[in-house]
Amino acid sequence: MNKHIFWITPAALVCSVSQVAATQYLTVAQAQRVCFAQATRFVASPVVLTNDQTTAIEKDSGIKVRNSDQKVWTAYSESKFLGWFMVDDVIGKHDYITWALALLPDGSVKQIEILEYRENYGSEVRNEKWRSQFAGKKRGAAFKIDQDIKNISGSTLSSRHIADGVKRLLSFYEIVLKKG
Repeated sequence: MNKHIFWITPAALVCSVSQVAATQYLTVAQAQRVCFAQATRFVASPVVLTNDQTTAIEKDSGIKVRNSDQKVWTAYSESKFLGWFMVDDVIGKHDYITWALALLPDGSVKQIEILEYRENYGSEVRNEKWRSQFAGKKRGAAFKIDQDIKNISGSTLSSRHIADGVKRLLSFYEIVLKKG
């Protein structure tokens, strides 16, 4: 028997066991309908941040902007503006969590939804009760875990990173969408 097989077999076993299957809970279109059920149309309004906008968002939120492309849609019921819908990614512990933020016209959080979760642990951030604590929050809220945002045991990093993502997108709203 080849001596290399003894080294390859454990490595192959570790790789196959450690792979995480991503779970998609909602598509973008489904999440839009969940967040804005009364909407008759969504208009894609993607934003590419300038260096000045990126710097301003980071300064305002205290959160690093990792991607200058922000997926944004405006939601309408006929001609009535309902709010903004954004899709973003944050790191859980090791992998990305794709999530959506719905904002009302005044810039307050309507709701958040988890679209895709790629970690073995921490998917409890999908819990409606946990997500609902963001509703009504505006730019300037503390977003401190175990203070104004409840932590989920076993999902601390996911909880913290989603809270940071909401805080960053509220700064994005203030600096880019509100002024645009």
